[in-house]
Amino acid sequence: MDWLREHPEVRTIRVAAADLNGVARGKRMPARFAEKLMTEGTKFPFSVLNMDIWGEDIEDSPLVFKAGDPDGVLMPTERGFMPMPWLQAPTGLLPLWMFHPDGRPYDGDPRHALAQVADRYKAAGLTPVVATELEFFLIDDSGKHLQVPPSPRSGKRRTGAETLSLRALDAFDVFFTELYDACEAMDIPADTAISEAAPGQFEINLMHQPDPLKAADDAWLFKQLVKGLARRFGFAGSFMAKPYELFNGNGMHVHFSVLDREGRNIFDDGSDAGSDMLRHAVAGCLAAMPGSTLVFAPHENSYDRLVPNAHAPTGIGWAYENRTSAIRIPSSSPAARRIEHRTPGGDVNPYLMVAAVLGAALNGIEDRAACPPHITGNAYAQGLEQLPAGWGKAIDCFEASPEIRRIFPAHLIENLVMTKRQELHYMAELSDEETVELYLDTV
Repeated sequence: MDWLREHPEVRTIRVAAADLNGVARGKRMPARFAEKLMTEGTKFPFSVLNMDIWGEDIEDSPLVFKAGDPDGVLMPTERGFMPMPWLQAPTGLLPLWMFHPDGRPYDGDPRHALAQVADRYKAAGLTPVVATELEFFLIDDSGKHLQVPPSPRSGKRRTGAETLSLRALDAFDVFFTELYDACEAMDIPADTAISEAAPGQFEINLMHQPDPLKAADDAWLFKQLVKGLARRFGFAGSFMAKPYELFNGNGMHVHFSVLDREGRNIFDDGSDAGSDMLRHAVAGCLAAMPGSTLVFAPHENSYDRLVPNAHAPTGIGWAYENRTSAIRIPSSSPAARRIEHRTPGGDVNPYLMVAAVLGAALNGIEDRAACPPHITGNAYAQGLEQLPAGWGKAIDCFEASPEIRRIFPAHLIENLVMTKRQELHYMAELSDEETVELYLDTV
């Protein structure tokens, strides 16, 4: 409530929670109801967090007609109120998560799924430290074909890939300046921005957090901010995995280390190779990768990104300082030893993605799992076991995976499988153009 008191110009608020696709579902309210929201919350049907990408109910879902479509209670997260700088009118946003009326967390809420993984770490006396790298495109979608928007600075379109180009960043200087100001206002720890390998593609890193819920919140809110602010500038900001057929897609790489009770990094043993605990965590991530591919590549278009020689992994392997592998151990000082998971696309639900990565690593740590040898050279040429070949196979692997059942509640697994099978069925009716239209803004 302090933020609202400091901003008396705010007359309306939004309340929102993430559904299984990471789409914000919520309500608009007058600001005078804010105090009641903070103490009593609000209500949505449980089914709202389990809708398909079109916002439709899941056919035959036990949450809908069979149960009478009952309400859950949405309560504020620890985040509290924040501004929505992409809107014209001063507006406050209050992130929520869902509970049963008796106060129990709702297992179908992706944020609660991550909280359960965080609780497993806490019970083991461990703290995961998490950072995300978010790639996105700025796109002019006003015509028949997608293209790079003209620079607000010069009015010109730069159609070539300009990796690490300051000129490409400077072309959208006003946009990025406002984006960083908005991140500051929303307490999103935006760090370095770079121009990426495809035309109009950029990446911004969010700083490490010793709280995985905060890290996932940051990524979820950042996606909303980029999409909303880009529209205010007259173009799209898209995290779609592969909007352009001929260029690389968007990833959301996640870096993490793990601290013990004394604050020591358990991946650090003073060597360049890292500790046995690092290799146990890598082994857990590799074992869970077939089942977790659906979380890392949740949409039909996601699989267009996961192709050889496109800076996205296709094989299940790990390596030191090697960007062709699914799991990379970046070069660093021993104290900063960490794991980078490179499989997730920009179109993921950050809560499910961080839960899948951290949960798999903890599986390996708990089991003291043996790690296969690391690879060297081009991972695409190693003959590695491959990620599931396509969306349908990934759904089946997720449903059957014993590793996934250690990470996610059974209710969430059932809901996500039903959601994705419904989307798989109806996506077959869409043209390529309709697919782009669907995913460009939603994911």
